[in-house]
Amino acid sequence: MQERRYPVSILFLTDRKLQGLYESNFVLIRPDHVVAWRGKNLDHIGSVLEQVTGNAMGNFCQTPYIDKLSRAYLKKQKPFVIWFTGLSGSGKSTLANILDQQLFALNKHTLILDGDNIRNGLNKDLGYSGYDRMENIRRVSEVMKLAIDFGLIVIVSFISPLEEDRTLARQQVGATEFIEIYVDASLELCKKRDPKGLYAKAQNGEISDFTGLGSPYEVPKRPEIVIDSANSSPQDGVDKIIKYLRQFKYLT
Repeated sequence: MQERRYPVSILFLTDRKLQGLYESNFVLIRPDHVVAWRGKNLDHIGSVLEQVTGNAMGNFCQTPYIDKLSRAYLKKQKPFVIWFTGLSGSGKSTLANILDQQLFALNKHTLILDGDNIRNGLNKDLGYSGYDRMENIRRVSEVMKLAIDFGLIVIVSFISPLEEDRTLARQQVGATEFIEIYVDASLELCKKRDPKGLYAKAQNGEISDFTGLGSPYEVPKRPEIVIDSANSSPQDGVDKIIKYLRQFKYLT
């Protein structure tokens, strides 16, 4: 059973009558009730937070005053995620940038989360072990969710080789806000393209566990869109995506 957690606020009491009523200098407020911390300071508050939030570390959620729908209404758009997945060299970043340009031309507010850029910043401490790959996707999924909560259209371009990790990313925002796009290109084609020289480095032993060579890539089982990178231009691919977005009312 999944652990239940609650958003909690801490209200500090300055009025002496209220302090006397609660026998405390502050109270913890949960949506369903108020819990007084009967003490004069924050000592041992971890046990109280565990009781109230289900989390002894006190990592509770703060509910924003302005919700996702209000922010999206202000931007005159529906927030959703476009998640590009495919081998390195398949054309994910090219498609993401052309799509971003076209959405910008339609006055849409977007954010691109590109795997290379994220690994040079937020995730620069991660390598390519099984754990690090999972953590790489987990972190970008959290950023993606925050961006969705701000009413943005989020374009994610990550190899994201494992079905399990992509499923977890989808669950962060829900199926109706997540559009998985598989950029289909064979390993041989990607090795031939090799725009960043990564396949050559992997084959020379400079990079270990490189996806497609030393580490597997799991083809998506049910992506919303498949782009045939070998037989269509990037613009053709983006046109196909825009058509899908209009057909299913993501763009109005």
